Amino acid sequence: MARAFLGLGSNLGDRRRHLATAVAALPDVVAVSPVYETDPVGGPEGQGPYLNIVVELATDLTPRELLDVARRLEAAAGRVRAERWGPRTLDVDVLWVDGVTVDEPDLTVPHPRMWARRFVVAPLGDLAPDLLPEGWESGVEGSARRVDNL
Repeated sequence: MARAFLGLGSNLGDRRRHLATAVAALPDVVAVSPVYETDPVGGPEGQGPYLNIVVELATDLTPRELLDVARRLEAAAGRVRAERWGPRTLDVDVLWVDGVTVDEPDLTVPHPRMWARRFVVAPLGDLAPDLLPEGWESGVEGSARRVDNL
């Protein structure tokens, strides 16, 4: 079993329901971070705020299998990929798998932008402070406000 972390976010529709439904469908859940409300980073102007969480898994699934799970969850939430970093009902990213590095065209683990995004690092720090690089606060973009738990 490997320790793995997925980042989930939603800024369309019933954001909380999208996150809760996805977490309920995930295998091997160990812990779920508090919910953070965040401003969009990148993408088109005028998007609404996101709700973001990080989920910890203890899993035998490979990063590729985790990506397949993520895409199934996004599809079940009605995600439409109209534009890069555009609004979405659900976004699920494979952030980290202990001891594993992947560098493929459609999958990079650890996630290549995770350390630069407060909406990932803040909830990840609630679950795995041991993973956070020293001085991470100075290198992250965006804001994150803890709102509550799922």
